[in-house]
Amino acid sequence: MDPVDDLLATMKIEDARYVRVDAHAPWGISFPPRHLARLVLIAGGSCQLVADPLDQPQLLEKNDCILVRAGVGFTLQDAPGREVIDCDGLTFQGSDHSARAGGEGELTRIVSTRFAFDAVAAEPLFALLPPLFRLNLDDTSSQLLRTTFDLIARENSTAGLGSGFIMSRLSDVLFVQALRTCCADVRSGTVSWIAALRDPHLASAIRELHANLSHPWTVKELADRAGMSRSAFAALFKEKTGDTPLGHLTAWRMHRVKLLLRDTPLSIQEIAVQVGYDTGTSLSRAFAKREGVSPGTWRTRTEPKILPRAAMPD
Repeated sequence: MDPVDDLLATMKIEDARYVRVDAHAPWGISFPPRHLARLVLIAGGSCQLVADPLDQPQLLEKNDCILVRAGVGFTLQDAPGREVIDCDGLTFQGSDHSARAGGEGELTRIVSTRFAFDAVAAEPLFALLPPLFRLNLDDTSSQLLRTTFDLIARENSTAGLGSGFIMSRLSDVLFVQALRTCCADVRSGTVSWIAALRDPHLASAIRELHANLSHPWTVKELADRAGMSRSAFAALFKEKTGDTPLGHLTAWRMHRVKLLLRDTPLSIQEIAVQVGYDTGTSLSRAFAKREGVSPGTWRTRTEPKILPRAAMPD
């Protein structure tokens, strides 16, 4: 399985929810930090985006879309200085998941979806992405994203049998498509493991490494899988990922260890065997060096990262 596909499969995307807001000037809506990622599309009109990660407000126009990481708050408003209401204070009417905000002036139509997911599982991916990522659905690369938004809107307007279920599944697809667009941008100009997957020599070796983390990989064996000399492979891997091949292997082993510690009752020794360590002691030593605490301590401190549905804010 492709490492990104594997990661998305373990993220356990939950509680995808679609809403539409017709905001008439003057208006302002805040989206406080939550354990949720959001995808927001300006379907009509324009507005100002204000957020701590931004040096100054940004103008969003029709077909602009932003993917906002969990834990990042932001505000949308038709003009600076507007009175702002919390998004949880919006009143949604009927079965079409729509709300109205503001006064009687110019219309801005906002479509928003939100997603809860396993933050521990998603860490290797989201660590590469900016707090806010801006997409333009007029771009050719975003056509599938535009199509999925349109499908959700059509399903929402018909409110037929099973519409809620269909919209939830389409929202899951929407989130993955947005992540894919972000990852494509990451590959194009940054140093990361995702960027390395674009290299035809490194990709095959990285996929084999991820598919079998328990294997006692050596740099020479990985280089052979890539069809390269050991020194050339090591240099190219470092250039593309910013890490050594065995450093990358250790990082992903530790990621798998976290998931096994949290989600299974396996002992440290049993987990060690699953991720390629001979003993629980050697795993504990490697884990403590990277995480600053022992596996047992990490296990007792970790809480579920997906909120129960009953506790999710609107």
